[in-house]
Amino acid sequence: MTARTLVKQLAAQPDGPVSVSGWVETVRDQKKVQFVVLRDESGAVQLVHPRTDVEEPGTDPLATAISALSAGTFLTVIGELKHDERVKLGGLEVKIEELEVAAAALDIPIADDSSIDKRLDWRFLDLRRPEQNLVFRVQTTFLHALRTWWVEHDFIEIHTPKLMASASESRAELFEVEYFETKAYLAQSPQFFKQMAQPAGFGKVFEVAPAFRADPSFTSRHATEFISVDAEISWVDSHEDVMAMHEQLLVAGLTAVKEKHGAEIEATFGIEVTVPSLPFPRIPLAEAHRILESRGYTVPRADGDLDPEGERRLAEYVKEQYGHEFVFVTDYASNIRPFYHMRHEGDAGLTNSYDLLFNGVEISTGAQREHRVDVLVEQAKEKGLDPEELGFYLDFFRYGVPPHGGFGMGLNRVTMLLLHQPSIREVTYLFRGPNRLTP
Repeated sequence: MTARTLVKQLAAQPDGPVSVSGWVETVRDQKKVQFVVLRDESGAVQLVHPRTDVEEPGTDPLATAISALSAGTFLTVIGELKHDERVKLGGLEVKIEELEVAAAALDIPIADDSSIDKRLDWRFLDLRRPEQNLVFRVQTTFLHALRTWWVEHDFIEIHTPKLMASASESRAELFEVEYFETKAYLAQSPQFFKQMAQPAGFGKVFEVAPAFRADPSFTSRHATEFISVDAEISWVDSHEDVMAMHEQLLVAGLTAVKEKHGAEIEATFGIEVTVPSLPFPRIPLAEAHRILESRGYTVPRADGDLDPEGERRLAEYVKEQYGHEFVFVTDYASNIRPFYHMRHEGDAGLTNSYDLLFNGVEISTGAQREHRVDVLVEQAKEKGLDPEELGFYLDFFRYGVPPHGGFGMGLNRVTMLLLHQPSIREVTYLFRGPNRLTP
């Protein structure tokens, strides 16, 4: 039997016998000839069958089989490949000789213009769209480039538990689950566990894994389960060391995406992938407020944190002034940062921390961590946390730990903003939100 050839490989094949497998996208059943567009995971190809039953309908079994094909049917076709520049779809076609249906399909219940909620109800069908295929190939390339950069820079990959005995950040956003005779919590982040690698002497670690937030938000950027990209490094002098690592990592990821998918992204989404220059712009939070106010916008949040509109407007300023899609907003106030962020030396009201904005949306938070246990205990108390419940975490720091820092970054947000998609739902394989647990 002829080995299967992917559609993307056909252009390099000589004219002659070929076998292709995929699903039916369209059928054009004309009087003298039939055309089928077959799509697989790599692209689409035109199949053709000149009918032999024009004079005597029903006498061509292959024509009858093609007429019965429904969109979405998976099949294998053996035929003759022919390169023909007149064929609009790829400049080649396959003349059908044999056709074997692997699985017939019912009528597809969604269309390209269906609402996002309806498409998510039928996500396995929605994912057949070429643009969705591209989204996840881009994400694969991006993550592979990140991992390659980490490994080449001597990072260790870790896999931390997602069931926790206590909160890693805020109890307000915890999912509580039954755990035998007690309660457990789904991890909001790997924060405590990636910090544990520092007294363990691992030096530099990373993880790509799910995280969970019981946040009842219905915005385009929020999900209750998401993929968190995390890194933590020892022997930092400040959050500047973390930012330097973070920006180099992103340049590596975006370079790989542009090289492998740049042309296809531009053809599909009308977007030119830009590899950012180094270093990324850095703007302290207080200065960000002054910039926004000088441009007629006052952030309404009482705690001083940037709101989505403030982020968008600051990104516009950075684009105008620096021609850059990224900006680090640094030196956040301690009242809006977790207890484990290190405070400024001489100014406990500020932290050695940052948020990273990409195309006007926050994608990451990073910081230098506080590694002095007595200071950590006091900062936890300030946040209303019980040091007794943090016992296992605080023990990390009682037996020696180097100065360290790291970041957590939302993969789906990065993908959404890279491809200029309207919602995180479009770039999440199976989205989870306050009112969605299926499929």
